[in-house]
Amino acid sequence: MADSNTAAVEEKPIGKGMSKKQAKKIRMKSMTKAEISYLRRKSLVEKVWPIFRFIILFGLSFVILYPLIYMVSCAFRDRSDMSDPTVMWVPRHYTLTIIKETIQAMDFWNTLKNTLILNIGCALVQVLSCAVTGYGFARFNFKGKGLLFGIVIMMILVPTQVISLPLYTQFRYFGIKGLFSINLIDTMWTMYLPAITANGIRSGLMILIFRQFFRGLPRELEDAAYIDGCGPLKTFIRVMVPNASSAFLTVFLFSVVWYWNDYYVSSTFFTNNKTVALMLQNLDSQLKIALFNDATVEISPREQIVWKEAGCLLSITPILLLYVCLQKYFTEGIERSGLVG
Repeated sequence: MADSNTAAVEEKPIGKGMSKKQAKKIRMKSMTKAEISYLRRKSLVEKVWPIFRFIILFGLSFVILYPLIYMVSCAFRDRSDMSDPTVMWVPRHYTLTIIKETIQAMDFWNTLKNTLILNIGCALVQVLSCAVTGYGFARFNFKGKGLLFGIVIMMILVPTQVISLPLYTQFRYFGIKGLFSINLIDTMWTMYLPAITANGIRSGLMILIFRQFFRGLPRELEDAAYIDGCGPLKTFIRVMVPNASSAFLTVFLFSVVWYWNDYYVSSTFFTNNKTVALMLQNLDSQLKIALFNDATVEISPREQIVWKEAGCLLSITPILLLYVCLQKYFTEGIERSGLVG
């Protein structure tokens, strides 16, 4: 039945009572061999490309989603399933015990609260400082502008590990030599002070995003504000900031993610402060103390996987929820910032 319908469609009269197939044959008779060869290649590409595209997208999706799928599978299975060779993706014994034990070992709710105070606060402060700096580079001419912007680019290229020792010394003996010295190690000031001065984690990239975005806005907006009697600061606050909401959101999300996942800088300056990244890094010892009251107890590496995957799942869940809620505005901000296209 389907073949007869297809044949009917193909043989549907067009023009002077000819079907599409007949018209195509007549056109091909007037073509050269090169043109016919080109049409055949084009037809073959049009048929093969959707299949090839599906294979590529399916493969990329599997590579990207595989760790997340495996993480969820391990987080809700009993640790005995890790020693069962028949268990691959679907757990034989579903349980919430692993999640509860991991929450207990990480002191998750207190750790989450402390992380939000530290990381969200630093992200907000860094967004403001980087916005002012990026606006200055985009709109004002001053001596040494090229040199200073080169330093901003170096902030992107130079890894944090290179300057961690000088930073530690600076915060350990913070003050004016000969007058006073304060030890800021193990305080939140070690994270807030760099953020306030646009020197926080990945701040160079954030300054670049703001610079590119403000350069893309028409100068007529500022000229109109200046005519109305606004100064540079008032123009920035009342005119430029409302028009740069998507850029602010993009930089805020970047900043939150980098501060959330950071453990190198945090472990350099903190020994007692708990963040999600630090607790996840030390999850092995925390589990042994919380579950067995013995930091030297031996746990099978395969059995440890379930707790580690549960810890990773707990750590990324707040960020995933934040991204899902703000995905539309994040994509818009990336497109308008000039980083793509």
